[in-house]
Amino acid sequence: MSYTPSTSWQTGEANHSQASVQPDKLSNYDLVLRCQEGLSPDRSAFAELLRRYQSHVDKILYHLAPDWQDRADLAQEVWIRVYRNVKRLNDPVKFRGWLSRIATNLFYDELRKRKRVRDPLSLDAPRMLEDGQMDWEIAADEPGPEDDLTTREFYDQLRAAIADLPEVFRTTIVLREIEGLAYEEIAEITGVSLGTVKSRIARARQRLQVQLQTYLDS
Repeated sequence: MSYTPSTSWQTGEANHSQASVQPDKLSNYDLVLRCQEGLSPDRSAFAELLRRYQSHVDKILYHLAPDWQDRADLAQEVWIRVYRNVKRLNDPVKFRGWLSRIATNLFYDELRKRKRVRDPLSLDAPRMLEDGQMDWEIAADEPGPEDDLTTREFYDQLRAAIADLPEVFRTTIVLREIEGLAYEEIAEITGVSLGTVKSRIARARQRLQVQLQTYLDS
C-alpha cells in the first residue's frame, strides 16, 4: 500500500523550508508574509524590507517636504508605522503602494500639526498650451562641464518648481512622475477620484512646464 503525505504535512514542510531561507534571498512578497507571521514581525525579514525600500521612502519625503530638515525622523516614523501595522496589509503584492500611502499620510499629519501656512500659487490663469506633457530629459551625446552644470541647474529648477506646487498637486505629481505609480494607485493613496487625480497631474505638469520654460528661455 502506497502512502501519500497529508496536505497539512506538505504545507508544514514547505513552511519550514521557506523559513530556512535567508531574508536577502526571499522575494518582496515572501518577506511581507514572513513579517506577518507570529506575534510580531520577523526582525530579519523586516530589516531586509527596510533595506530594499528605504530609498523609496526617502524619495517620497524629499519631494513632498524638500525644505524640512527632519525628514530622517519622518522616515523613521514611517517604518515604525509599517512595523506596527504590517499584519493589516491584506495583499502583500500591494506593499509598495501601501508603504507610499503611509509616508504620504505621515507627511500630511505632520503638516497639520505644524500648521504651516503657504501662499498657494494660482494655477487658474489661462495657459495657451497644446500638450500638458513635459520632457524632463536633456539630451547630450558627450556632456562637457558646461553641459553638466546646465543639467544640474535644470534639475535644481525642477526640484524648486515641484516644491512650490500646492501640497495636493505636489503629492500627485511626485507619486506619478517620481515614483511611477499608476493613476489608480494614486487615487487609492490620496483618497480622491480617478478624475481628480488626472486633473491634478495635468495642472501640475502645466505649471511645471510653464515655469521651466521661463527658466530655459532666460
